[in-house]
Amino acid sequence: MSNQTANYETLNDLIEINNDRIVGYEKAIEELQPEDSDLKSLFAQMIVESQKLKMELATEVQRYGSDIETGTTNSGKIYRAWMDVKAIFTGHDRKTVLNNCEFGEDAAQKAYKTALEMDNLSEDVRALITKQKAQLRVSHDEIKALRDSVA
Repeated sequence: MSNQTANYETLNDLIEINNDRIVGYEKAIEELQPEDSDLKSLFAQMIVESQKLKMELATEVQRYGSDIETGTTNSGKIYRAWMDVKAIFTGHDRKTVLNNCEFGEDAAQKAYKTALEMDNLSEDVRALITKQKAQLRVSHDEIKALRDSVA
């Protein structure tokens, strides 16, 4: 696989992960109770964060002359379906929603880690992925801390 192909395919994989994250947080907002307005606000910020990250990635994909992914990953679709089934049995309480969000954040971290393990990435793409992974780690840790604080 050429460097160029590795770059744009990896970038498109991360675009899909950010699309998953956007859809996941939109779903989480729908599941929250009215008294969870603090989480709704936080999740809206996470959506904006992923939209910005996605735009950075898309700019790089366009630089390589490739098409930008617009969908979500199959695993993301399967996970959201599982969230629907799980919610039937556990409800939409704050801790369940935060558990689901942390699972999604873990998946994003794993995807970025896998991307950084690619051998053929250019230095500028590697730097972008490293920066975004660190940014998403802050969000992951915030979700985890909120989840851990719920009794």
